[in-house]
Amino acid sequence: MKYTCTFNTYKIHYNTLILIQEKLINNTKEAFRKAFQTQPEHIFLSPGRINIIGEHVDYSDGFVLPAAIDKYICFAVEKAGNSDMCTFLAVDFNDTFSFNVKEKQSPVSQTWVNYLLGVFNAIQEEGKIIGGLNIAFSSTIPMGSGLSSSAALECGFAYILNQIFNLGFSKKELALIGQKSEHTYVGVKCGIMDQFASVFGKEEKVIMLDCHSLDHQYFNADLKGYSLVLFDSCVKHTHLTSGYNDRRRDVDNGKNALWKKFPEITKFRNFSVDMLDAVREEIGEISYKRCLYLLKEIGRVEQAAVALSENNAVHLGKLLTETHSGLSNEFEVSCNELDFLVEQTLQEKGVIGARMMGGGFGGCSINLIKEDCVENVISRIREKYEAEFNIQLKVYQVKISEGIKEYTNNECSI
Repeated sequence: MKYTCTFNTYKIHYNTLILIQEKLINNTKEAFRKAFQTQPEHIFLSPGRINIIGEHVDYSDGFVLPAAIDKYICFAVEKAGNSDMCTFLAVDFNDTFSFNVKEKQSPVSQTWVNYLLGVFNAIQEEGKIIGGLNIAFSSTIPMGSGLSSSAALECGFAYILNQIFNLGFSKKELALIGQKSEHTYVGVKCGIMDQFASVFGKEEKVIMLDCHSLDHQYFNADLKGYSLVLFDSCVKHTHLTSGYNDRRRDVDNGKNALWKKFPEITKFRNFSVDMLDAVREEIGEISYKRCLYLLKEIGRVEQAAVALSENNAVHLGKLLTETHSGLSNEFEVSCNELDFLVEQTLQEKGVIGARMMGGGFGGCSINLIKEDCVENVISRIREKYEAEFNIQLKVYQVKISEGIKEYTNNECSI
């Protein structure tokens, strides 16, 4: 009976996901038709991502363990004939933007546009030539939740240009183009993880990515009897970008001192805690804490990959919880809402791990919960969170999915 209940719950969830995806595609198509008075020639789906473990190590030569998920930006696309204009309709914002592909572009006041212009600029700098396009896009990736809607937007557009104009970029190059866009046109010095997951995702697989070499391998994400559930705090504190860049400077301060004292070490991840202790006084307590978290987190990622390969959910859950402690106390990118969610969730029956996910200062927690306890945990945490903050919690039960791809009418991508 217990097995039947679990199977039926999964089947309902599966069918719901298909309906959500179909609604997204149909709504995007309809918006395209109204805007451009024609049918789109192509439909592309670009996924958000979760990171099982390994936050903020992607710019410190570390390993990360991300996966693409079944939350998407849907792009409806057609070539614009002989026109040199590229026109976007951001359906969810009810906003449009056009630019001439023959001209050099600069950042604009509309934030969402800069992710796209940055991609175009990076491709233009490679000497590639593209033509005009009409594009409508809409999303089921919640913005500000830490599921990387920005990378889905950047890499989705890069993938579209690569496919339609036969630009010849590899998947790795597309991920790097997305990252460059965020660095140059948005001003966030992000690592490569988000873009890599969006491009390289595989169904029911997590990616162990070496952020130094970009070598990667896949691990089965088969946690029998457990579910990954995201609790969206529905807060996004305004110092996300400045806080992220501040952490980069704190870490760079520590790195510079470490390499000065230990020049024989070629990768940050190969420094030991003892080496870090040797420069503690020089770099100060803030940089020390930031680097200490990163060195410990890099080790946790490697342990988590082993736990997944051995289907050891309990060990994985323990590692998730340790990561939250480090993010909150050492890297200091959590917030009251996320700390509350994690602390309260860990007290519930059937929860074996919880942590904040993403860059920090808001967004989601990721929680590893026994399947037969999920609904009860969701109900109780919703009640507690609203009572504490007067905010209605959003919950996402996610499935690990394929990376960016073109959608055809006769396929089911879930």
